[in-house]
Amino acid sequence: MQTAGPTTTLPESLFEQIIPRLLAVLDHTQRSDSTATPQAKQALLQATNDYKNTLSQAKEYAAHLPGGELNADEQKALIDMLERLREHKKQQLSIFSERVSSVLSSSGQSEMVEIDSTASTPVGS
Repeated sequence: MQTAGPTTTLPESLFEQIIPRLLAVLDHTQRSDSTATPQAKQALLQATNDYKNTLSQAKEYAAHLPGGELNADEQKALIDMLERLREHKKQQLSIFSERVSSVLSSSGQSEMVEIDSTASTPVGS
């Protein structure tokens, strides 16, 4: 078992091993000699341990994924808060746009506001 924390890439091979290992356990349990001989018992034990270890590693990895520290209710509350913030920003932008439009129309300027190109030019260009 790895002791290092999970990386930012998903270890697909780890998750792809879960089902085949579970099938191996089921295969051993459904054999007629699954507990008849010490070798069959040992094979079942090994298959079960392989499955448990793989599942444990996958759970450990999933528990440490970024963003996994929030439960469903906390995630919903965060999403709701972000949606309210987005709506507030849209309202602010709309108010600002209306103010700019009214200032331009009251001063008789119908042209677009000219932006100083040097203000938006990256340094070193």
